[in-house]
Amino acid sequence: MALIDVFLRRAVKRGTLTLLRPNAATVTFGTPDAAFPDVTLRFADTGVAGAIVRNPSLSAGELYMNGRMIVEGGEAMDLVRLLTANDPWEGGTDNLSSSLGWRMLGAVRHRLGRINMERRSHRNVAHHYDLSDRLYSLFLDEDRQYSCAYFRSPDDTLEEAQSAKKAHIAAKLAIRPGMRVLDIGCGWGGMALYLHRHTGAEVLGITLSQEQLKVARARAEAAGVADKVRFELIDYRKVEGTFDRIVSVGMFEHVGPPQYRTFFRQCRKLLTPDGVMLLHTIGRLGGPGVTDDYTAKYIFPGGYNPALSEIVRASEPTRLFLTDVEVLRLHYAYTLREWYRRTVAAKEQIVALYDERFYRMWTWYLAGAACAFENGSLCNYQLQYSRSRTALPIVRDYMTADEARLMGAPPVIST
Repeated sequence: MALIDVFLRRAVKRGTLTLLRPNAATVTFGTPDAAFPDVTLRFADTGVAGAIVRNPSLSAGELYMNGRMIVEGGEAMDLVRLLTANDPWEGGTDNLSSSLGWRMLGAVRHRLGRINMERRSHRNVAHHYDLSDRLYSLFLDEDRQYSCAYFRSPDDTLEEAQSAKKAHIAAKLAIRPGMRVLDIGCGWGGMALYLHRHTGAEVLGITLSQEQLKVARARAEAAGVADKVRFELIDYRKVEGTFDRIVSVGMFEHVGPPQYRTFFRQCRKLLTPDGVMLLHTIGRLGGPGVTDDYTAKYIFPGGYNPALSEIVRASEPTRLFLTDVEVLRLHYAYTLREWYRRTVAAKEQIVALYDERFYRMWTWYLAGAACAFENGSLCNYQLQYSRSRTALPIVRDYMTADEARLMGAPPVIST
């Protein structure tokens, strides 16, 4: 029996995977199950099977994007969901990572790659965020929120969930009019503009992406608030001054563990004595790990999703008060599934913008990420910190009350 047969027989128990390959009989793995997809997979050449067995994490994505592994009559999501749903994180079997050799090699390489110094940070950010502005407009919500939304119900639209995310975060920040806010990793400016519009705060947004900076500044100018909401191309380590509040959404994943203490020391330095910070980041359940090879090579070079223990350990020496922690388990799965659906719907535009190979790369990334939150070890963490033990109310009811106000009330500043 070929190694790929052994691999797939262990990996697929529920649902079915029918494998078509050159010079071999068709074989089906698993058993039909209404809760699991049935997938037909075609290998275009005889080298596909060996590549998958040697390094499933990298090779499966590369083979799919290069057209050598084809999901017949289906999409990348069907295959990835079948495999990950058969091996959920909480089950503890880890069938898809059974090749110890490539896991050890990957661990060494990623630990070396985590040293995310300033020059490399610019390069890593540009790799992903300086893609065509048109691409992101095809699958993100109207406000260009490229981070986990907050679904008050799984039936919410993406626009509703992203609006709820901004209100959820703003409520935790307990911002009052006239405060100065620093937005570390401001994206296309949506959060900074929201905070000013709904709280009256003055906001400085910082990014390392030239493309995001252009869009954010243009949005502030168009809203007539460029004097109150400023955007700069600067590394967080170079920021000076003091701020009443700091918010960072979807940026900490690019910091790298060796720089975690630097990040928290700098945040403490920038906060006023009564300052409050909200950190929103993708994280991993369980202990520290490594970034999968495909994501590290093609999507987020230098990226790493931290374990909660790594975040807390890095922040402890700063003597910031960890005042609140929330774990978002399925919210990013819902977000990514909607991004995936919109990407598939925009296939023709994306292929015209780039090519078929890029489209397959992007859908594999989104499918893998969605299933990592549904079945794997990924989640989202929101951690609230304060420099003072008395700056915030002693019970968290104020968050719920302020969130309801933000969701239902008109903006403080109309534009």
